[in-house]
Amino acid sequence: MNTPLRLPASAPGDFSEGSVYFIGNATTLIRYGGFTILTDPTFLHRGEHVHLGHGMYARREVEPACQIADLPPLDLIVLSHHHGDHFDDVAAEQLGKDVPIITTEHAVGLLSEQGFTGGRALDTWQCQTVIKGDDEVSITAMPAKHDPDPVAGMLPPTMGSLLDFGNGGDRAFRLYISGDTLLHDRLHDIPRRHPGIDLALVHAGGTTLLGTVVTMTGEQAVRAVEVVDPRTAVPIHYNDYSVFRSGLDELKEAAAASSTSARFHYLTHGETHRFRPVEQR
Repeated sequence: MNTPLRLPASAPGDFSEGSVYFIGNATTLIRYGGFTILTDPTFLHRGEHVHLGHGMYARREVEPACQIADLPPLDLIVLSHHHGDHFDDVAAEQLGKDVPIITTEHAVGLLSEQGFTGGRALDTWQCQTVIKGDDEVSITAMPAKHDPDPVAGMLPPTMGSLLDFGNGGDRAFRLYISGDTLLHDRLHDIPRRHPGIDLALVHAGGTTLLGTVVTMTGEQAVRAVEVVDPRTAVPIHYNDYSVFRSGLDELKEAAAASSTSARFHYLTHGETHRFRPVEQR
């Protein structure tokens, strides 16, 4: 575990209800237990292009639900990896340079080059605790595999994230974010090591680069939900860029045929999923 990050204390957090606001792609605003957390910030407008490296570009197909100026004050950012469709030029220019960003070592290096000073690097299973008065959230890096053999080494290292919210040492809610990943064997280690996931934000979309699928399709995302076994699953990252090949309809069809006990909740841009831990338990 890294040295805890202590934020200025404020009013005690509300653990009775939380929310996930879907901005677009993998960008969400999570508010729970006194914390306001942004994930994978991308705010390019519809029709603009993002550089993915190695001469590859993607066009944004859907307008984000808001812009950075519309956001409330942030406590931290959780970033799965530093790639143009997860941390874009708008984020690099407009986000506060001292905001804490929990991410991979590779991403921390690139963020530093962009002037960001709050990067905290995690390797798989490592944990970073953030404390705000008596409230805390611990972010643990989960295994993720983004680059299959045909494109090995062409994509940045990525991680999933497990967010454990609590107060006074008692865990109140466990939230899993898959990050950009394919189905792979190490996903089975997640429920063995960290059971009882309350909510999963699952990246789908079937992102395809150079003819190779590098994120889960809708059907694969449902299989991942079957593996990690959350109580509720919210698919994200499914239609924002021109490189996506597997939309939300495919995921819904697979979910309807699945034997998982997880409840699927579907969001479009600008919608909010509200959760109550007592109800989920």
